[in-house]
Amino acid sequence: MPRWNDTRPAHQQIAAELRDRIMARRLEPGSKLPSTQQLMNEFGVVGTTVQKALQILKAEGFAVGQPGKGVFVRERPNHTIVPASYIAPSESGAPHRWMEQAAARSRTGATRILDVGEVPAPPDVAEALGLADGGTAVLRSRLMLLDDEPAELVRSYYPVELARGTRLTDRRRIPGGSPTLLAELGHPPREFVDRVSARPPTSEEFTALELPAEVCVLRTFRVVHSDGGRPVEVSVMVKAGHLYELEYRLPVL
Repeated sequence: MPRWNDTRPAHQQIAAELRDRIMARRLEPGSKLPSTQQLMNEFGVVGTTVQKALQILKAEGFAVGQPGKGVFVRERPNHTIVPASYIAPSESGAPHRWMEQAAARSRTGATRILDVGEVPAPPDVAEALGLADGGTAVLRSRLMLLDDEPAELVRSYYPVELARGTRLTDRRRIPGGSPTLLAELGHPPREFVDRVSARPPTSEEFTALELPAEVCVLRTFRVVHSDGGRPVEVSVMVKAGHLYELEYRLPVL
């Protein structure tokens, strides 16, 4: 240490290397991490530096300590999200696709509604919805949960003329989710465009998602279009960058 002209403290470099090995499955779920002595030899550091690196991985949920046995990779790998799975309306009587997809991964999904109301649309949302600067949109803000743990902070915006007077303005969960309701209102989702970026969390995101320190979030800016290319929904979705992966499957043109 240091390697590759990395100016971060040695324990952060070690944590980053081990995190990469875990995410790439070079360290399998449930497997034991190298011993403190092995890591000291590999990285040329003292034991306290190794312990600080392991504390980071434990705080992030990548590793768990077992007294008298060592430190092990968490049993569950990263959550892989397939965005296209959430766009289509649910079947009649079926649960929200968030719950459906969670159940398929042997998890329990839930939604906590944080806020609903008419608000000035942020500039990027206003542009995507074709609103004038300072235009108003209907906002639905939710916290998505997996096994009662915060998973994703979601803000969805809708044109006022489309949403006003519908369940989109109710402070209650929508049966089947917004894609189902939009289809019932005559605006079925036909395509979506995602713009994904990574950045440090805001204070709200850090608190709501119960993030460990020094973890970035994945921010997805999604525009959903209906018939004729009309934008009917814009969602800003924020999730912990160290726990989630996005999977897109696209045809080769």
